[in-house]
Amino acid sequence: MAEAFSHRHGYRGADAEITVREDAPEALRSAILLIAQAAGMSPTAMRRIVCQVLLTSPDSSNWSDYPNVWDEVNEHIAECPWFKVYDIAEALHAALAPDRARRFADRLTQFFWEKGIGWEMQDGQITFRGPEVFSDATKEAVAALTGTGRQRAADEIHEALRDISRRPEPDVTGAIQHVIAALESTARSVTGQPNRTLGQLVRYLGLPTPLDTAVEKLWGYASDRARHVREGQTVDTFEAELLVSVACAVCTFLSRRDQGNA
Repeated sequence: MAEAFSHRHGYRGADAEITVREDAPEALRSAILLIAQAAGMSPTAMRRIVCQVLLTSPDSSNWSDYPNVWDEVNEHIAECPWFKVYDIAEALHAALAPDRARRFADRLTQFFWEKGIGWEMQDGQITFRGPEVFSDATKEAVAALTGTGRQRAADEIHEALRDISRRPEPDVTGAIQHVIAALESTARSVTGQPNRTLGQLVRYLGLPTPLDTAVEKLWGYASDRARHVREGQTVDTFEAELLVSVACAVCTFLSRRDQGNA
């Protein structure tokens, strides 16, 4: 299929506000199959993959791709649990040749953006997508940490994103633990004190007031809500997004300042 006009010339609509997270709207269910179809996948190939994901048998009475098998595949994806829809998208992507898989991922992610769905496809996996500030903060932190040789801290941020991307229930406490571990690792690196905790290191970071107090409070919040969780105490995804964004921003600041002083 020829590349679309909008893609050739870089046009796309503004990103919609994220309103969908733990759901798979009817429009998305249909779009996944249409995108796979545009990538060159036949209804029969789709049915094989969808049935494997859902652990169901194909209808042996359906032989022709259109309309029979196509209708059957649409029925399967329309009726399955919301989180299985994302499993199907990943499985369809994995079955495509690399160039077609890239187009599938790009178009699906564009659909997520346009429809306010809080996910995106990266490296063949559906991953958590927060507001623009969240996405920018995490990407900048990984780039800054990797660029200054702090791979362990960068890996902790990747793990935080993996935890917050879990479905059907995101692991928000795990995400908080990992991003604080990234911040602690960064603090140990820039201060040259590998055995102290983040709470002990704040005074040595040379942070301007009141940012030093804010980081200390961040450490306390993470310890209270994620490291030493009390019965009945929960953290919602929005709080986790905020903490991850702030911690990533501080990692970026510390890494870039340290690099500039080197």
